[in-house]
Amino acid sequence: MAVTSTTGTISSPGLSSGLDVDGIIQKLVALERQPITNLQTDAKKLSSKLSSWGQVKSAMSTLRDAALALNKSDTWGAKIATSGDNSITVSADATAAAGSYSVEVLNTASSQSLATNKYFASDSAVVGTGTLTIQMGTWNADQSAFTADSSRAALNITIGSGENTLAGIRDKINAAGGQVTASIVTDSSGSRLVLRGPSGESNGFTVGVSGDSTGTDTDADGLSALAFNPASGVNSMAQSQAAADAKVKINGLTVTSKTNEITAVNGVSIKVSQKTTTPIGVSVDTDKESISKAITAFATAYTAVANLIKTQTAYNSETKVAGTLQGDATARTLQSQLRTLVGSDSGASTVYKRMSDIGLSVQADGSLTVNSSKLNTALSSGLAEVKKLFANSDVSNAANDGMSQRMRALADNVLGAEGSVTTRSAGIQSSIDRNNDRQEELEDRVAKVEARLRAQYTALDASLAQLNSLSTYVTQQLSVLNNSSS
Repeated sequence: MAVTSTTGTISSPGLSSGLDVDGIIQKLVALERQPITNLQTDAKKLSSKLSSWGQVKSAMSTLRDAALALNKSDTWGAKIATSGDNSITVSADATAAAGSYSVEVLNTASSQSLATNKYFASDSAVVGTGTLTIQMGTWNADQSAFTADSSRAALNITIGSGENTLAGIRDKINAAGGQVTASIVTDSSGSRLVLRGPSGESNGFTVGVSGDSTGTDTDADGLSALAFNPASGVNSMAQSQAAADAKVKINGLTVTSKTNEITAVNGVSIKVSQKTTTPIGVSVDTDKESISKAITAFATAYTAVANLIKTQTAYNSETKVAGTLQGDATARTLQSQLRTLVGSDSGASTVYKRMSDIGLSVQADGSLTVNSSKLNTALSSGLAEVKKLFANSDVSNAANDGMSQRMRALADNVLGAEGSVTTRSAGIQSSIDRNNDRQEELEDRVAKVEARLRAQYTALDASLAQLNSLSTYVTQQLSVLNNSSS
């Protein structure tokens, strides 16, 4: 609405009083949000604690694994095998007996290998159609007789017109799933098909041909170029290597193997690569180095846990900063349990009562260090007693349990479903969940409060604006009246 006078146009009441509605609401809402801010601060602390317990859990899991390794018989029975010549490589597992062996290689294992006498222009050259029959068995020394292996049926491979090239025949043989494989060798003279069986004297083979599309089945023309059976006078393929067993003497006893890996000695693998002119010495000993590494890994894993808990529970007086788990009763209890365990005696061994007796000592900072020289001496002079100190298990008297048995039991306990580490982490997670729920509730409340305040202050602003407008209007009217009367 506008009122016209002799002095000009008078404006109607406006819609704003100039009141800083947004500023007022922001300050009031900030006060309402303070509990949320406090909850967010608490949430960060809880998340840090949960992360710290996650680190403790991981470190304890590593310690448990290290303890478990020392409880396994394979760890203490580990063997190392050495050979006096590169022509023989040897390995041994925990079941092997320590000792020395004299090994003489009389013959290495080999595979029967054949190549076509005929050279072909290329791998795409047509050979012929028909059926190949491969029979596994054993040749006598001069190949005048062949004994078929009745336990292995002859393999029949049909070669059709679309498969009758050198490459096609190779692929058909390889796809047949037999023990003989095919390849093509090419040189300046041309391409030849090569057949090869598994190693071992009993893995010789013959190649028969039937239904040859060119000539006869034995005339070396067409598919018969692949025929091989010297006992029947068929030699279309030439043998470059005969099937043979490996033959070795171990401490004077002759043993054979289809492959060049000899496993006649329990737990020992002997691999031969060539004949030897003299016997080669082979030794199998307890692998004390691997045992030492396992013990050192145990000490390292313990130190990692001890240092982690120490750091997380400490208070730095210089920086005035406390560790995330400072004051956490569960952390202090676990720390005490670990210290007590590594410093305790064990009745398992009559020679070594404490880990410090073999070179594992707890330092002032809580770490567990290893005196390698002292440990190696103990392993050399009393391996069985060292094993008892760590791995002995006595269900009737826990005092006789070894240190790694005890550590594994402790780790299983605290990491179990009802264990202290698990339940503490679960408790913190529950607190985080409740914190998040409370934040959501307060966020909803603040949103409603803000909406209410905005409605109230917007209405107040409008009312003040109307009053200001009315005041201005009245002043203008009075001014008009005064001017008219004068």
